[in-house]
Amino acid sequence: MTGTNRHVFRYCPHCQSEMGLRQNGGVDRPVCPGCGFVQYLNPAPGAGVIVLRDRRVCLVKRKFEPRKGLWSLPTGFMEWDEDVQLTARREALEETGLEVRLTELYAVESGVLPPDIPVLVVFYRAVEVGGELQAGDDAAEVGFFEFGQWPGPIAFAAHRRVLARLEKELST
Repeated sequence: MTGTNRHVFRYCPHCQSEMGLRQNGGVDRPVCPGCGFVQYLNPAPGAGVIVLRDRRVCLVKRKFEPRKGLWSLPTGFMEWDEDVQLTARREALEETGLEVRLTELYAVESGVLPPDIPVLVVFYRAVEVGGELQAGDDAAEVGFFEFGQWPGPIAFAAHRRVLARLEKELST
């Protein structure tokens, strides 16, 4: 089986038959004609935090691809043994050096991480409770920035939507 999605198996991981497409649950899915294995192409879950100082928001500059050198909210993927709130707190600490307390669920956004990984990101508002602002992990830089005065392009559409919504709410 070929296609643009690099996550689609060409051969079944169970019986090594060549995968085909078949309608399953109202969706065309990769299915093995030999053993019936269905490959579900589910999004990867992640979490992000919105930390404000006065009317400035914390952003990190991406150190690695995808979108290296562009800016985003502190965000990352869930680990196997984490719940989404732990992921949000861990990512904030790893990328910004800040310990945070989550104050509210703010948004849930779907997107695509280039080149073709579907993602679902849960964004929380958070307040600082410790730590020291410093770029870490996969962040090249970190800082607090005024709305509309970003230090560079925002890397992902989901982050742009969250920031636009937050700016609109704060301006009313």
